[in-house]
Amino acid sequence: MASAQFKLEDFDVSAERGFLARFNPDDVKLPAALDPIVEAGEMLPKQMLSAGLRRWLENLPRVNLGVMLEGMSDAQARMAMVRYSFLVQAYVWGAPDAPKHLPEALAVPIVALADHLGQQPLLPYSSYVLDNWGLLDADKPISLDNIHMIQHFAEGLDESWFVLIHVAIEARAGAALGLFPALMDAADTGDASECARLLEEMAPVWSDMNAIFDRMPDFCDPYVYFHRVRPYIHGWKDNPALGDGLIYEGVDAYGGKPQAFRGQTGSQSSIVPAMDALLGVSHKDDPLRRFLRELHIYRPPAHRQLIDAVAARSSLRDVAAAAGAPALKEAYNEILNAVARFRTRHLEYAASYINKQSKGGAGNDADVGTGGTPFMKYLKKHRDESEAQLLGDRLG
Repeated sequence: MASAQFKLEDFDVSAERGFLARFNPDDVKLPAALDPIVEAGEMLPKQMLSAGLRRWLENLPRVNLGVMLEGMSDAQARMAMVRYSFLVQAYVWGAPDAPKHLPEALAVPIVALADHLGQQPLLPYSSYVLDNWGLLDADKPISLDNIHMIQHFAEGLDESWFVLIHVAIEARAGAALGLFPALMDAADTGDASECARLLEEMAPVWSDMNAIFDRMPDFCDPYVYFHRVRPYIHGWKDNPALGDGLIYEGVDAYGGKPQAFRGQTGSQSSIVPAMDALLGVSHKDDPLRRFLRELHIYRPPAHRQLIDAVAARSSLRDVAAAAGAPALKEAYNEILNAVARFRTRHLEYAASYINKQSKGGAGNDADVGTGGTPFMKYLKKHRDESEAQLLGDRLG
């Protein structure tokens, strides 16, 4: 890809907001036909406390989104996905026993939305985080003291804080992503001093992102997270509670067969994969790498394309590893260490918020991630592989 053609906006990304929605999600008005779905989303936290939750969801109006989507904006389709994906997850995980079927009132719309947006028909990270926030004051920036969560499961500060920490990190990451085009340009021309300068400019951004991540325990308690936040974000692939998966009623394309999709997970965030692509960090071809490749399709298509485009083009690691560029090598290692620190904190939280917790009910296994993997082993391995690629005198 020619350097002049690499523009963040081509990938639905901005230096101001990173991978977050470039529209203000709480300003989006959905078509009137979806009013009952919006109202259901707003009522969901109260209905989650009812034994009649599934019956209530089964009786939702059957909205025909097929034709309607043709006249909806991208922002409207994404906000409809936020509402429907929460209702779908609530149906599956909001009762003691997992169901075998997803009712037509939910199954047909979620598949239509997923197909339209190029994603999978359940709750993705993009609907949980990237499109699920609003500004308290529209004239002020995106920060932890100026954002709120739009759609909830059970409400409560712990649930909101967990999501909003991610929103704030994603927003701050925009400044790092904003440096990608210039960094790749400088690497293309072998300008080591300019690469070093840009990476030094990126360092405080990563410092801020790690500082935001460090604040997770401020208002999100591990016990509350495990028992009142995490249960609802699991998927139905590699989850014993659902066996072969879930039958999507009324979806002809699935032929009445169970479908298995991976649950929402922070590994669906595009920040770290984009940084790996820029830095030229690679991972061994093993089950972890195959899992990460599989997760790639759960990201919005434009974000996948950005990661792929950066990976195909970035020569930053080669330039940094070349002899005679000590300042660049030091700046490169500082960023790689910052990313490793982020991964280490993720690993620590996975241990305290999940692995050390007691049995959590149907589908909420303390040894299996929401994406359906042995997450402790995977997170540690991924962190260790990153640290092993710090540059010394020779290419690591």
